[in-house]
Amino acid sequence: MDVRTAIATKRAVRRFDPRPIDAEALDRILWAGRRSGSAKNLQRWEFVVCRDAEHLAQLAAVGPWAGHLAGATLAVALVTPDPRAPDAALSIMFDLGLAAANMMLAAWELGIGSVPATVYEQDLARTLLDYPGSHHCEYLISFGYPADPSALDRPNKPGGRKTIDELVHQERW
Repeated sequence: MDVRTAIATKRAVRRFDPRPIDAEALDRILWAGRRSGSAKNLQRWEFVVCRDAEHLAQLAAVGPWAGHLAGATLAVALVTPDPRAPDAALSIMFDLGLAAANMMLAAWELGIGSVPATVYEQDLARTLLDYPGSHHCEYLISFGYPADPSALDRPNKPGGRKTIDELVHQERW
């Protein structure tokens, strides 16, 4: 699958088949995150891979829209230095978005669906993932083969995106 096709066909998948993701596919997903760009090549992210079903069910409580974590085959927690710290660089979250997008597109190429979950319950996330106090987890990404295989080739909904003319300005607003 070429990049344009992956971008054009990528869908958020929230319901997953219980089929496991093999080590090679997981390595490719994690490699894609590791290879993403970052400001000054600081690579201020670390990934916590969660596969245990009970752990995933517990993680589903980190936010009101994180329930999909309980049904995922695995999840990747995206951990960074705390972006709210007084001396934190504004680019941390941008870099994290690059890593997340790379991982989700790499998964899509393999027929694996994904969707992010925002962490609202920071203390719970820290307890469940045991990352250092100097760090922060804003997102987890659920991964798994779609429960409904048609999600992989379903056409876009009409009118789902703004036109380029509505979004793009030339030289100035």
